[in-house]
Amino acid sequence: MTPPSELQDQLDTAAREYEEFAARGLALDITRGKPGSEQLDLSAGLLDAVRGEDVFTPSGVDTRNYGGLEGIEELRELFSPLLRVPTSQLLAGGNASLTLMAQALTFALLGGTPLSARPWGAGPHKIICPVPGYDRHFTLAESLGFELLSIPMDEEGPVVAEAVRLAEDPSVKAMWLVPMYSNPTGITISESRARELAAMPAAAADFTLLWDNAYGLHHLREDHPDTLDILSLCAEAGNPERPWIFASTSKITHAGAGVSFFGAGPETFSWFRANLSNIAIGPDKINQLRHLRFFGDAAGVEAHMRRHAQIIAPKFDAVLSTLESGLGGTDFASWTEPDGGYFITLTTLEGTAERIVKLAGEAGVKLTPAGATHPYGLDPNNRVIRIAPTMPSLEEVELASTGLVACVKLASLEKLLAG
Repeated sequence: MTPPSELQDQLDTAAREYEEFAARGLALDITRGKPGSEQLDLSAGLLDAVRGEDVFTPSGVDTRNYGGLEGIEELRELFSPLLRVPTSQLLAGGNASLTLMAQALTFALLGGTPLSARPWGAGPHKIICPVPGYDRHFTLAESLGFELLSIPMDEEGPVVAEAVRLAEDPSVKAMWLVPMYSNPTGITISESRARELAAMPAAAADFTLLWDNAYGLHHLREDHPDTLDILSLCAEAGNPERPWIFASTSKITHAGAGVSFFGAGPETFSWFRANLSNIAIGPDKINQLRHLRFFGDAAGVEAHMRRHAQIIAPKFDAVLSTLESGLGGTDFASWTEPDGGYFITLTTLEGTAERIVKLAGEAGVKLTPAGATHPYGLDPNNRVIRIAPTMPSLEEVELASTGLVACVKLASLEKLLAG
């Protein structure tokens, strides 16, 4: 055990390092997983991919007009093998997959699902939330009246035994899941774990996996896992309608003008389409045509994503290198080393995350609020911080990481000295 006098000396040194960093007057933001400008520039060709004299799809659809609720067929065909969803069960929508999630959940709350005509909203409705997890999932579900139930993650994905225990309650209707490069841990679910989820018993006949494959194409390394065919896994397990699959190009092309996707089993797809037809006539097919022409085929998407990786992989490496050089060999923190996605998760000493975020903000480094990775914004151990290195420049990422290390050291030593 380190003597208090030695801890005090270390604290004094950490305080000086922190003050020196704060005195630089920086304004850095590593809060949200937004693409950087250089990434957005990769898709500049979208802006002139469709011209007034040529607005027809290869099959002759006039994209300026109403209709085509499922989206352009050729674009759905292009993304079908990438998302592992048959074209006939894949819908292409507007720019936000979160909107599709809200619509699907609202349809279930108001009118039930193909597997149960009883509306979810007719009684208590609860949803399982693997943690650390995606704050927008939690906020959306909470806004729709769901009770949020946390379960832990390990290196293979959500701990299924905990999900099974909760799903014994028939009011537990669904479970969130980011299967590849999870937000924020970067964990990719193993096939064996996915099979367990596909087959797990649930008291609710229409228990649903909300399979948000937001980062399934966002590889940082040449060697990467393949996208799991969750539809086939669920069908093999006797639950063909269990998964609702979501994805988008929001971090692939232009974040504010991408294309979202919804995929599901045959009955669920027909149910979603029928409900959607009551509130929509068709998506922005001109934008979908832009994407079709810009990519050309699935290989074009994959080549595009390799260019993304060339830009952002050095930023991830910079964060990891700085954390290792500044905190490696200490007990102050641990961190994930993802092979894709948009985030690194920093796990600090218990009870220090809020203090670290506050110190960082005062020193000019804006972080996602502590607790954002947990339902209701409450991390019971106050120790998880999400790092999003994609939007700032490489130099800014290096500076922000250096400042973060100073904050972790100061908060950790304060905690240890206080006992």
